[in-house]
Amino acid sequence: MDMKATAKKLGLKERYAHMTRGLDWETTYQPMDQVYPYDKFEGIKIHDWDKWEDPFRLTMDAYWKYQGEKEKKLYAVIDAFAQNNGHLNVTDARYLNAIKLFIQGVSPLEYMAHRGFAHIGRQFSGPGARVACQMQAVDELRHAQTQIHTISNYNKYYNGMHSWRDWYEKVWYLSVPKSFFDDAISAGPFEFMVCVGFAFEYVLTNLLFVPFMSGAAYNGDMATVTFGFSAQSDESRHMTLGLEAVKFLLEQDPANVPIVQGWIDKWFWRGYRLLTLVGMMMDYMLPKRVMSWKEAWEIYAEQNGGALFKDLARYGIRPPLGWEQACKEKDHITHQAWCAFYNYAGAAAFHTWIPNADEMAWLSEKYPDSFDQLYRPRMEHWDEQEKAGNRFYNATLPMLCTTCTVPMFFTEPDDPTQICYRASEYKGDQYHFCSDHCKHIFDNEPEKYVQALLPTHQIYQGKNFKPDVDPTAPGFDPLAAVLDFYGVVVGQDNLDFNGSQDQKHFAEWRRTDNAGNAR
Repeated sequence: MDMKATAKKLGLKERYAHMTRGLDWETTYQPMDQVYPYDKFEGIKIHDWDKWEDPFRLTMDAYWKYQGEKEKKLYAVIDAFAQNNGHLNVTDARYLNAIKLFIQGVSPLEYMAHRGFAHIGRQFSGPGARVACQMQAVDELRHAQTQIHTISNYNKYYNGMHSWRDWYEKVWYLSVPKSFFDDAISAGPFEFMVCVGFAFEYVLTNLLFVPFMSGAAYNGDMATVTFGFSAQSDESRHMTLGLEAVKFLLEQDPANVPIVQGWIDKWFWRGYRLLTLVGMMMDYMLPKRVMSWKEAWEIYAEQNGGALFKDLARYGIRPPLGWEQACKEKDHITHQAWCAFYNYAGAAAFHTWIPNADEMAWLSEKYPDSFDQLYRPRMEHWDEQEKAGNRFYNATLPMLCTTCTVPMFFTEPDDPTQICYRASEYKGDQYHFCSDHCKHIFDNEPEKYVQALLPTHQIYQGKNFKPDVDPTAPGFDPLAAVLDFYGVVVGQDNLDFNGSQDQKHFAEWRRTDNAGNAR
């Protein structure tokens, strides 16, 4: 009797190959170089796209099933959090300013990453890279959505979250994350992959997500913790993809090495400057702190990053040019950033405050070589002035770095008492920078960075006023006009936390539960 042959079941690797490489073809009606015009103009040489290895071989059916399961769990927690007034279980209403900074400056980047990966996925002639970018594009869109849905619950009760997407396009300090992704998304596809997939996702992402999610857990914000956990498995895939992409480029041709090295130098520094906001959040905006920025930098950058670049040394890759300076600055940048925001709290969409005695003691312990000598005296002076009714809000406009768009408050690497200023001249105009590395990035691509949108310049040019505003009118208040243009509600979204609506409402709501009983 003849035995019936059964078809051999394909393994995951074979199925993935059929779903990606097996669906690709060489074009004949138009040359491949015209169909994919951007994967050669950067100078990168690819000899064999079949060498591309996607470390996570997810087919679409497996992807949707896996993500669907995570969505059910996430939205169950979000719903339970909302139904049980979970926003009242956080340690202190000051913590909510970290959430404001997140929705204003991080969630828009998730959406921009979605757009970026969707775009560059179309530009690679290799099918494996296109599918990998498609998967990450969907991930990034999902991250933006889950963050928005989670934080929308806080927006029902607290100020500073109502116009975050509009603020991302207009407000001065949000030009820092915006300029980062505007720079990345206007680069070529391989540079974008090195920027987002490697320099940010692999080298720096732990300095973003671990402090934010750990800080949320320490401060009773289980909704934020849940969307962080929901995204974390995706982040591990993104990190691995970024590293594999860089190794693929380095293995394809020796001529790729100096190009990739230049991109690593540039995007490490750009990402590091962006993370100044995260470090400030860790050291100053969490009522219950997880670790200091300095400790996080030593673990996730110096130890993990140091090991990474030792591994890449066999390809001819060295640590980024700004690595040594970043390690020197770990004692200073968060304090300098908080001092700047305290001065400009009238023009921000979140609250600031002076750390209390216990918090200053913590800062002294974590920063024994810098805080007491350089930063405690000025904060204690400001605290005295505030209590005496002399709270000072800086109403002038700071000079911004043309490259990273951060106000010029960083100090010299070897002298924290001197503000660092650098300048370059290009076509008769002078441009200013906060560091040698921002100047170096500009000098390599001046035609790109002269187009940088600097908010202070926009204000001086009268572009940050509503159309019916007359700057020549008697008693004209330019700061009030700018805040009106931003959509920042003065006294609610900005200024000090002490005496704010958020502080008063949180204290009142914590006294009673929904039934009117004492909590």
